[in-house]
Amino acid sequence: MALANVTQEINRAAEEKVAAIKAEADAEIAKIKADADLKVAELKEKEDKRLAEAVERLNRQEMSSAELESKKIVLAKKKELLAEAFDGMLSDLEGASSDVKLAHYKAMVAAAKDIIDKPKALMSENDSFSAEELGVASVQKDPRIAAGLILQSEDGTVEVDMQYSTLLQSIWDREIKAVSDILFG
Repeated sequence: MALANVTQEINRAAEEKVAAIKAEADAEIAKIKADADLKVAELKEKEDKRLAEAVERLNRQEMSSAELESKKIVLAKKKELLAEAFDGMLSDLEGASSDVKLAHYKAMVAAAKDIIDKPKALMSENDSFSAEELGVASVQKDPRIAAGLILQSEDGTVEVDMQYSTLLQSIWDREIKAVSDILFG
């Protein structure tokens, strides 16, 4: 029996040792699992935060892009309306009655007297004013002119362009901000 007791004692000691090793391994497994779960949770939190930031950034970019596109559309429409206003005004000037045009042309000649004393006038083929009516040295038709005058010195070295399109463009360029404020302000 002594041998049976010794065997039993060895088995019991071995079982205790196995149980202790198993308990130690289970504790180590639980610790490793807890560490892994913690790391996974941290990584998931970081990825969720990164994803949320990326979504927010994309939303901001999309909003910014949409706002820019909207501004482009509005600007294009404003330019279109301004061009229509310009073309309408030029058309009104070019289509004015002979009396109105004669008054304008006389004012143009008077304004140019400081630069050219006795100018010759180039005018549209559609206008039929005499040199005497305009107060100029001579009148010459020019197919390039739609309406208004080009006044030249007798020798052709000095020229003042007073075509409606030129005058309107000059005023337009100088006053475009004010016109835009009035139309869209």
